[in-house]
Amino acid sequence: MTVDVVFLDIHMPGMSGLEMARRLPAALCVVFTTAYDQHALEAFEASAIDYLLKPVERPRLARALDRVERLRAEPARGDLAAMLERLAATLGAAPSAYLKRIPFRTRDGVQFLDVAAITHFTTRDRLTHAVTAASDHVVDQGLADLESKLDPAKFIRIHRGTLLNLDHLDEIQPWPGGRLLVRVKDPKRTELEVARDRVQALKERLGL
Repeated sequence: MTVDVVFLDIHMPGMSGLEMARRLPAALCVVFTTAYDQHALEAFEASAIDYLLKPVERPRLARALDRVERLRAEPARGDLAAMLERLAATLGAAPSAYLKRIPFRTRDGVQFLDVAAITHFTTRDRLTHAVTAASDHVVDQGLADLESKLDPAKFIRIHRGTLLNLDHLDEIQPWPGGRLLVRVKDPKRTELEVARDRVQALKERLGL
């Protein structure tokens, strides 16, 4: 079977998309799919390799396929290995690689939410919500996926259905059953439960 184009996520189990791309034949076109913020995406939009931002929209996929066709028609696609090295330097495992913005769908397309403004992520009715002091938006990523892509120095799982941004933590108090109750810095003083099996990890993170 002949393969002309490969779609790779940046984060994959076992090895990253960048690592896998280095092992592919240079003649293959590689299109990355990613949830990285727009500034990071600009680093490789200018190269011969295209990207698709999650959640992938049909018109954007069509443009990516058109670009692949144009690149395949060119006599030379440049040095793929060097290109991947530049991508790795920009989007590797450095702290800057953590998500800075989260995409969410609107009636008119996709908008972005600054991660720093999000007080917590929570699941309700099988949907993942990104919550700020002023808004609540449904995002496509699950909590486990978000936990792997967000800065662990700032975000911690305090419950099976809650991922807390420690920068917005305001108060902690004991709660029945060995649990804790936390309040975040928002006008509503939102209260979140810390599951009993996650209390110790939170205390250690906070130096308590």
